[in-house]
Amino acid sequence: MKVAVVGATGLVGTEMLKTLEEFDFPVTELIPVATARSVGKKVTFKGKQYEVVDMETGIKRKPDLALFSAGGSTSKEFAPKFTEVGTIVVDNSSAWRMEPHVPLVVPEVNMDAIGDSKLIANPNCSTIQMVVALKPIHDKYKIKRLVISTYQSVTGTGKAAVDQLFAERENKPVNRVYSTNIDLNCIPHCDIFLENDYTKEEMKLVHETRKILNDNSIQITATAVRVPVIGGHSEAVNIETEKPFEIADIKELMANAKGVILKDDVANLQYPTPRDSHGKHEVFVGRIRRDDSIKNGMNMWIVADNLRKGAATNAVQIAQEIFQAKEAV
Repeated sequence: MKVAVVGATGLVGTEMLKTLEEFDFPVTELIPVATARSVGKKVTFKGKQYEVVDMETGIKRKPDLALFSAGGSTSKEFAPKFTEVGTIVVDNSSAWRMEPHVPLVVPEVNMDAIGDSKLIANPNCSTIQMVVALKPIHDKYKIKRLVISTYQSVTGTGKAAVDQLFAERENKPVNRVYSTNIDLNCIPHCDIFLENDYTKEEMKLVHETRKILNDNSIQITATAVRVPVIGGHSEAVNIETEKPFEIADIKELMANAKGVILKDDVANLQYPTPRDSHGKHEVFVGRIRRDDSIKNGMNMWIVADNLRKGAATNAVQIAQEIFQAKEAV
């Protein structure tokens, strides 16, 4: 299968290459693609080096699949050009997520939303890990309201943010990405501020969760915080359901949920941390407990590697399921 990775030299693009290799995806021809400043660079896949080509060259080679992680404006311009030559595009940017005709997909949750679409949107990293855990709860008890606090890795901002963190830590000159120091700090600001004083990241959690779970009745509010962490994103999620539940049943749901690893044994100080998720494809869940301040309320802690399940893994899983379904027909 001809596979293009668009944005192959970026943080997520690099993880896409690793994930394709780890999943033993049936790549017969790899086409690393990037914008002009990265053309000619080399990437490594399965021990072999490949030269990065430009967009037009990538389109002319008519790949079967294109995994996009090159930013929203690039995706808006070039994703349709790939689909026009028959390529299935899985796009990791926010460009297409809320377009009504474009499916927004997490394989464990809503693969059936794809239909015949050749353009599929990969959700926001924080949304992906959360809905993997929420889907079984919503199916059985119907979620009424979510109050979300995220603690997001600097890798979610990109390489320049990682460089800022370590420059501060090593007391070196800083090319600042964030408005203030990130080392030994927390910044309640992910993405740009909107007119309602929420950030774009916070509103993604609202809109994308409703679209993926196909339920606009869920009431959602969020606060997104950047923390000096590399391994992954963490979320404290307060959940109110319409139907009553037992905590033991929620833990059993999580233990059996596809793509979830339950790590919840507070007696032995066992709970997920970003280090647990680093480089992993699963979503880790712990600290499940009842919220006695409201009827049918609970809290849980959800952790995942934002570059893997929050981006590259989810995109590759979508592609894997699409092509396995085609082979089965």
